[in-house]
Parts: sequence; structure tokens; C-alpha cells
Amino acid sequence: MILAEVVGTIVAPVQIPVLDGETLLILRPITPDGRPSGKTRIGVDRAGAGVGDRVLILDEGNSARQILGDPKAAVKTIVIAVVDYVETGGKLAYDHREPNGTTRR
Repeated sequence: MILAEVVGTIVAPVQIPVLDGETLLILRPITPDGRPSGKTRIGVDRAGAGVGDRVLILDEGNSARQILGDPKAAVKTIVIAVVDYVETGGKLAYDHREPNGTTRR
């Protein structure tokens, strides 16, 4: 699993059938404190996430295909959870209830 931030959405009027009715999101992997940490991906949203949310993603085709219920689906990345908060070393690194996801220090 990868921690990521939703940075945008994709609208594709012509797509493969398995993606019909699915929401596609632009996902930027991040560290627990919110710094970018990898290549941006496009993923299928199964958690109801939106721009600005921090999410957990699976970036492995077999797992994504199992979640979609299609063993031949051309899908690799899928959003599986929206993150409420991230705690590292006993301290909150991210809290969705705070402005901009920051924590009070």
C-alpha cells in the first residue's frame, strides 16, 4: 500500500468497458508528513475520495483486478481508503480535521 494525495480527477469520455462508471483520480505518492515521494499515478477510486484527500492506494494489478471483480481488467492502481490521520513516532503528522491537514504543534 502507498500513502498518496489526490491532486486531480480525470474525465475520459472514451474508455475501456471496465472503467465505465468509475471515477479516475490523479494520485501523488507522499511521505507521512506530506512530502512528494514518487511518480504520480492515475487510479480507480473505490473509496469516494476527492481532491485534497489523503488516501491509501494499491499499485498492483492483481489486487486491483480482484477488487473490481474482473480478472482481465487493464487496471493497476486503485484507491482503497481515505485517510483520517497519520501518526508517526507518537505524534500526528496529518489530521484531516485541521485546516490544510496540518496539526497543531
